[in-house]
Amino acid sequence: MTIVARMRAAGCVFAEDEAALLEATARDAADLERMVRLRVDGLPLEHVLGWVQFAGRRYVIGPGVFVPRPRTEFLVREAALIVAPGAVVLDLCCGSGAVGAALAEAIGAAELHASDADPVAVACARNNVDNVYEGDLFDPLPRSLMGRVDLLVVIAPYVPTDAIPLLPHEARDFEPRATLDGGADGLAVLRRLLEAARRWLAPEGILVTEVSERQVPALVGLVTAAGLEPRVIRDNDLDATVVVGRHTIGRYV
Repeated sequence: MTIVARMRAAGCVFAEDEAALLEATARDAADLERMVRLRVDGLPLEHVLGWVQFAGRRYVIGPGVFVPRPRTEFLVREAALIVAPGAVVLDLCCGSGAVGAALAEAIGAAELHASDADPVAVACARNNVDNVYEGDLFDPLPRSLMGRVDLLVVIAPYVPTDAIPLLPHEARDFEPRATLDGGADGLAVLRRLLEAARRWLAPEGILVTEVSERQVPALVGLVTAAGLEPRVIRDNDLDATVVVGRHTIGRYV
């Protein structure tokens, strides 16, 4: 059976394209067979390859690290339009660091910092980002960043707990549950983050995050309660929903 046939039988929708990528990446025949077996077993393609294509560039990624989705490129494009070159960017729940790195490149000359609670993700992100901190949300960050962040980007877990079993096999079985499970309403992590976000944002600083369309009313309420001015941006083609919160009231005291 050919590689394409094996992958198609395993349910790979884009079997031809994936097989071509595996063949181009493998070091030799034995390595190609190893990679094909992993993919047929359900390991996400990006984990098999060791890289993810995101926003026009390749970033290092590996097993146990959340794979950034194509729809998140919409967030990167929109966020890059609302801050100036040289901005201080903070990527929380950074995973591989690809989102923050892509944003910094799109903005130009950004001062980028990132953090994640998972040591596996932190180790991966350090291949893609220079300033990566390990710990819960803002806890590991240098205090010198407080009140200086021009752009706070967060791709927090936002899948409601009850919806986890409905996720595709690749995500459900091969990505860490902590990167997917957002609690009963999917907003547990964002709720905690918003309690502290305003004191880290610079005056006129921006928070951008991604949620499902049905979560927008609840999240807009949380953003408003946190003292930020909300705005919702939507791309129907990508099924991408971005919520923006702007710090318009002046420096936190």
